[in-house]
Amino acid sequence: MSQDSDLKVTKVDFLKSQNSVQHHTDAYNTSNLVVRRGQPFLLQLTLSRELRAADKLSLHFSIGERPMEPTGTLMSLNPRSSRNVSGWQIAIIKSSGTECTLSVTSAPNAAVGIYGLMVKTGPNVYKPEKNAVYLLFNPWCEGDIVFLSSEAERKEYVLNDTGYIYVGSSYDIHSKPWNFGQFEESILDACMYLLDKSKLKMSSRRDPVVVSRAMSALVNANDDSGVVLGNWSGKYENGTSPMAWIGSVAILQQYYKTKKPVSYGQCWVFSGVLTTVMRCLGIPARSVSNFNSAHDTDENLRVDVYLNEKGEKLKWMSSDSVWNFHVWNDVWMKRKDLPSGFDGWQAIDATPQEQSQGIFQCGPCPLKAVKDGDVYLPYDSKFVYAEVNADKVYWRVTEENGRKKYTKLGVESQSVGANISTKAVGQNRREDITWQYKFPEGSSEERASMKRAVSYLQPSGMTPRARFAAVPVDANQSNDDKDTAQNEVVPKSGVQLEITNEKPLCPGNPIEVVITVKSTMAGSWTVDLTSSCQLQSYTGKVHANLGYIKKTVKVEGQSEVHIPLKIMPEAYMKELATVDDEEHVHITAIAEIQGTDEKLTKEVSLSFEYPPIQVQMPETAKLNKDFTCAFIFKNRLNVPLDNCKLMVEGLGIFKMATFDEGDIQPGRIIKSEVICTPTRVGEKKIVARLTSNQVKDISVEKAIMVTH
Repeated sequence: MSQDSDLKVTKVDFLKSQNSVQHHTDAYNTSNLVVRRGQPFLLQLTLSRELRAADKLSLHFSIGERPMEPTGTLMSLNPRSSRNVSGWQIAIIKSSGTECTLSVTSAPNAAVGIYGLMVKTGPNVYKPEKNAVYLLFNPWCEGDIVFLSSEAERKEYVLNDTGYIYVGSSYDIHSKPWNFGQFEESILDACMYLLDKSKLKMSSRRDPVVVSRAMSALVNANDDSGVVLGNWSGKYENGTSPMAWIGSVAILQQYYKTKKPVSYGQCWVFSGVLTTVMRCLGIPARSVSNFNSAHDTDENLRVDVYLNEKGEKLKWMSSDSVWNFHVWNDVWMKRKDLPSGFDGWQAIDATPQEQSQGIFQCGPCPLKAVKDGDVYLPYDSKFVYAEVNADKVYWRVTEENGRKKYTKLGVESQSVGANISTKAVGQNRREDITWQYKFPEGSSEERASMKRAVSYLQPSGMTPRARFAAVPVDANQSNDDKDTAQNEVVPKSGVQLEITNEKPLCPGNPIEVVITVKSTMAGSWTVDLTSSCQLQSYTGKVHANLGYIKKTVKVEGQSEVHIPLKIMPEAYMKELATVDDEEHVHITAIAEIQGTDEKLTKEVSLSFEYPPIQVQMPETAKLNKDFTCAFIFKNRLNVPLDNCKLMVEGLGIFKMATFDEGDIQPGRIIKSEVICTPTRVGEKKIVARLTSNQVKDISVEKAIMVTH
């Protein structure tokens, strides 16, 4: 009998509280050890007797279904041998009596996932009862390709579990509070389930490029019964309206429980959930909103907008569209798979828009490639480039002798890709990151980047973009129709258009806007003005035509003329309640200057403003001590709000709750209370969201400091 056969392990202590603080994983709500790769963690073994020099001791970490040393899925670590096992290291830190403390360092490029641990002493094998160790990406480790050097940025992009997603329109940006909640119960397990579901080879799980691309596919339900089912129909009876979600937690918990897609999401929901999944796995991530986002299906960098004679957008005409905003994600990593210079932020997008390599996934695409026009680089850089750079070309469609005639009204080359926004690091405010995606409009660098991009985008024989004064050819019309379109003209008259709203837009009140025709130069001009008002969703889908005006006005010298456009509540309130989407008021104005070829177009999207929700609670609270939080809402509108629901959530304080508030008449006040029990210290946020048939999204958040 060999002398070490009597050496047995009787206990393994994973030293969870000590390790998790060192690894910035102490917030995860799990009883298992969670550590980050490339960084040492400690284990304490209790042995049946003290360790001797001749004893055989080894730790076996394994991952996946068929762990094997050659594939790097089985690591047999012997503290007495200096043999390098796939970049993992082990050492005895301290051995006294029957206690032995070991330090284990995983490889900075180890596969991410759940590892099992077994300890061998000679012929004896010990398997601890909670033997699963979760290994994550490590932005604190210089050897990891997701390394991020700034501590403030790591706190924001990896550890912050709350934030904002920016919505509305470029004229009127709103912040939507969103709970990412990457540390909440079963979220980490849901992400591990998604990793398994991705069917990535274990070797691919080392690489955040491959993992982030796979997750952009799995967060939408389209090809692989992933997490969220998209729905832009305006009808959400069979699920939760995309407007109503308060964060990712309820979505991922439901998905993990049922293993079925959760209904329903739109772009901010996909982005919010993808931020949660990335931060949970340890990849630095942020939700990014692009205002006036082009959806250019044929990659010709041009989005055609078709208007009728009243200046109303035609619903049926275009497969390309410009969304008021679109939300995707940036993730931070080095790109070892590309030529040098493309490290840093990469765009990924889980909203199912276009297929990439046969499935709905998008990215990672280096922001540097988008900025420099290097749109041949993977992944999906052409699509992302178009989202922030396409031209908008306006056409008027008329019928002449039974044939459609297209008159080109103008080209907007600077409106797409405006106010690209994300939450600022360490502050509750919006940061404009447009400069990370594009050079300043009209600069020589921008022109060079554009030229470069166009050279990669254009198959031979395709007309260059409208910006280069070409006549566009549309696949669905014959060429001779379009040849009647004149090329872009530079306004000589100095006439300009502006659209403003004097009063905030409140549901139940008239919509009042003013169209201003301005002359900035000498001379007298007669201007034919057409302006329309439509209700449309954020994706540009027209829901209703509300009214239009046609007027001829004269401007002389440096002067301006104001033309009011007023829509009464009865013209739009019914329409507002028939659709479950957040509607925007979309104003289009066209000015044609008599005696010239000049035509001007201008569009504005305005959002409704709503009465606030008030939150009453103490400013500070003690860990595990109850307090009451009250949500108060007064309907200050002059219309009733039907079928009101209030959703509230406080990460680390209370689980999400929904109150059915019924119909709230004008002037009525509702009050709902939640008993809160803080389970984590630090600044915590409480978020509330009210939805109704008329008003789709009133949000509020309030912070509270929790101490021991």
